[in-house]
Amino acid sequence: MILLFNLLRFVDWLLDIYTWVIIAAAVVTWVNPDPGNPIVRFLRGVTEPVFHRIRRLIPTNFGGLDIAPLLLILVIYFVQRVLIGSLFSLFKTI
Repeated sequence: MILLFNLLRFVDWLLDIYTWVIIAAAVVTWVNPDPGNPIVRFLRGVTEPVFHRIRRLIPTNFGGLDIAPLLLILVIYFVQRVLIGSLFSLFKTI
């Protein structure tokens, strides 16, 4: 039980970190970054595969504004609050 609880905490922590990576990737797109920069390559390498899947399912470009990062953050929020939060509550009652 303790192992599963710690695993849930770790997944929750990873999702928090990934949310900040998404925010950083979105902010970087506003400033026309150097594509050869290692930080820019990392941010794009970590986020673009997920953004691409979202863009295939839903049109996310509205007037030059891409909402794929926002949609992904909403999905992460849902997973953290509803799924992981429910499991945390379940562990507290046991």
